[in-house]
Amino acid sequence: MSIAHEVADRRVTIGGVVAALLVLVIGSSVWDLPLVDILTVGAVQRTLRAATPIALAAIGGLYAEKSGVFNIGLEGFMIFGAFIAAAAAWIVSGGGTVTQAHLWVGVVTATLACALLTVVFAVLTVRFEANQIVAGLAVWFIALGFAPFSSIVLWDGVSSPSLPNIATLTVPGLSSLPVVGPILFDISPLVVLTVIVTAVAWVGLYRTRYGYWVQAAGENPEALDTAGVNVNRVRFAAVILSGALAGLAGATLSVGFAGGFTGSGVTMVDGRGWIAITAYLFANYNPIGAFAASVLFGGMDALQVQLQTVGISLPSSLTGLFPYVAVLVVLVLVGRTRMPAAAGEPYDTED
Repeated sequence: MSIAHEVADRRVTIGGVVAALLVLVIGSSVWDLPLVDILTVGAVQRTLRAATPIALAAIGGLYAEKSGVFNIGLEGFMIFGAFIAAAAAWIVSGGGTVTQAHLWVGVVTATLACALLTVVFAVLTVRFEANQIVAGLAVWFIALGFAPFSSIVLWDGVSSPSLPNIATLTVPGLSSLPVVGPILFDISPLVVLTVIVTAVAWVGLYRTRYGYWVQAAGENPEALDTAGVNVNRVRFAAVILSGALAGLAGATLSVGFAGGFTGSGVTMVDGRGWIAITAYLFANYNPIGAFAASVLFGGMDALQVQLQTVGISLPSSLTGLFPYVAVLVVLVLVGRTRMPAAAGEPYDTED
């Protein structure tokens, strides 16, 4: 897929984003908004941290859907991942001081555990041809009940004790450079990991044989089957990958940036799994575009903090809506996204 083809295919969306930026610049002049004080290095750092879990879940979701399976359960797998990461880190520490090694054990455990949970989802949807939307919603509802309940069993409350966050990677010397230093060389390893995952996912989807199989499984499974490739095995692998990345996304929330698991309300995941679905639709199933869309949503999340920093007082209930308003705008702009032809349709290899 060439850049020129991608630009031509997404010209309406790109035009909408450019128009939105122009409105922001013109609006800042009309209403005298201090853009220099809003668009700070700290805002960029917060944007990247907010984008990380959304991007990871989005890339996993697009692989599943490219193969022909809707993983609507991304939100639920993120909740599982957030809880399991915090619980594993706390348990291996013996309930005492949680170290950086314990936090990384939590991240790995959450990723593997969610991959295993997704095997069950894949068996139901791919092998037994269960309704993919119903199965995904079931994952979400089960996670909403399981995580707070398990938290009460483990910690006598719906939330975990306060935990440390995974430390940032700091490159001596380079981190002192103006502007780019704090952004590129004093950064969370989870943000770096997300950038690597994005690049690998793009190469895997558009430059490898498995990536071509994934695309064929979602577009024309009969042709893939005729070529001697087991369609359901390709779909199994893509769905399990989506669960693993959603679990990793949840782990980045609880032990990466938030200092523990919060299980009240809709939990600390708070709709990010649903936003991830919008992100990869906005990007037309392109991993790099999904990362860019996640940065957009992360920026809206960070904006509410920046407005408070410059003294623009808005009700938190209003500023908290920024990411969701962005989702609505994106859904309007995204109208030309073409779903894989066989998405949501079970395939029986024996036919």
